[in-house]
Amino acid sequence: MSQKILNSVSASLLKSGRDNFKVGDGVKVYTKVREGDKERVQIFAGIVIARKGGGIAETFTVRRISYGEGVERVFPVNSPLIEKVAVDRKSVPMKARLYYLRGRLGKQATKVKERRFLEAATVAVPTPAPAPVAAAATAAPAAA
Repeated sequence: MSQKILNSVSASLLKSGRDNFKVGDGVKVYTKVREGDKERVQIFAGIVIARKGGGIAETFTVRRISYGEGVERVFPVNSPLIEKVAVDRKSVPMKARLYYLRGRLGKQATKVKERRFLEAATVAVPTPAPAPVAAAATAAPAAA
């Protein structure tokens, strides 16, 4: 009985549209920050290195390099303080956790295989127009 109550309460707290990213994607997390009586939105941009848990307790970890230091932050997926999660770069998932990025330095610390979309498939390729037929070749030969 208590499990049914927990499921019904947690189902009402789940946020929709928050599962549009996966491990390895570059994301921008828009969080609400309260300073005194003012509230503003702060952006934390980086690579998702882990997703854990499920349901109401699901979390994801975002890592970025700031002034040469690696900074990681863990966000609850269903937190009311998260305004939105925008995906910057899609990636090809290689592993469930990208903890190996912690040991990398410099530019290599942000390298993840990206998914490249074929633009040729979405853009219509113009076909060349047929060559104009000469009028003299189509006309009957004139009697001389």
